[in-house]
Amino acid sequence: MKFKKILLSLGIGLGLTFATTMASAAEYKIGFSQIGAESEWRTANTKDIKEAAKRHDVNLIFSDAQQKQENQIKAIRTFIAQKVDLIGFVPIVETGWDNILREAKRAKIPVLVMDRDLKVSDPSLFVAKIGTDSYTEGKKAFEWIDSFVNKTQLKPRNGRDKINIVVLEGTVGSSAATGRGNGFNDAFNASANKDKFKILASQTGDFTRQKGQEVMESFLKSNRNDIDILFAHNDDMALGAIQAIEAAGLKPGKDIIIISCDGVKGIFQAMIEGKSNVTIECNPLQGDLFFETAKKILKGESVPKSVFVEEGIFEADVAKEVLPTRKY
Repeated sequence: MKFKKILLSLGIGLGLTFATTMASAAEYKIGFSQIGAESEWRTANTKDIKEAAKRHDVNLIFSDAQQKQENQIKAIRTFIAQKVDLIGFVPIVETGWDNILREAKRAKIPVLVMDRDLKVSDPSLFVAKIGTDSYTEGKKAFEWIDSFVNKTQLKPRNGRDKINIVVLEGTVGSSAATGRGNGFNDAFNASANKDKFKILASQTGDFTRQKGQEVMESFLKSNRNDIDILFAHNDDMALGAIQAIEAAGLKPGKDIIIISCDGVKGIFQAMIEGKSNVTIECNPLQGDLFFETAKKILKGESVPKSVFVEEGIFEADVAKEVLPTRKY
């Protein structure tokens, strides 16, 4: 009987040792709040974060906010209670973060922002932001339009004086929508050819394919024969708009020139089919950069306030060649 008790005690001891070893195997514990899964881009971004966490030996506590800021705030508060080493998140909107980030700062937990920007009263509430440059993406979009019109000598349909552009904006209040919109408008106003163009209509499609289709249908009902160019803040809205354009009896990519941002596989397929013209890359593969930056912060190293991933521009004539190489 005594022998059995010794074995049982030894077994429990070994079990506890094993559990402790497994729990402490990861170098760091990081909490991450994602905004949701509104697009192909976001799904790829989430997949890359999770895979990169494994590569970097990080215990990742992941939370999906399902497009609600209050869910992100709850998740961050939970991360604080769990005493994670670092908190990462993609802010759904730019504002409303001061209080929760102050809580993290009081708990001495550094915060690293991914992909989208945020506005806070005290810049020290987060250490750095890694990701993409939405302002430059919007700027590139209009510069491509300007160059394309000059190169092709594109004329307005129906003998109009100006080339009409409609815009499908992203989620209101998000830095991606604000940045792309501001970059596009600034490039438009700076252009020597701005008198050739007119912004006919601009409305949010909330970064989703369904809403993009609905808003484009509305644009077409009002201005079926007056739209020359569509600029969509992301590819998913452009893909929805393509369906609306085809349903209206027009040819996307020909009757209406289409430019969008992100660079997802779906838009490359649309370009191959002649239904879209160009995509401005917004690279979702940010996981390695995120965890590399996080580890530097946790080791006390200094990092730049903004760290950007590399991004390109892909036109329809390279879509077939490039598609097999795309990871998202």
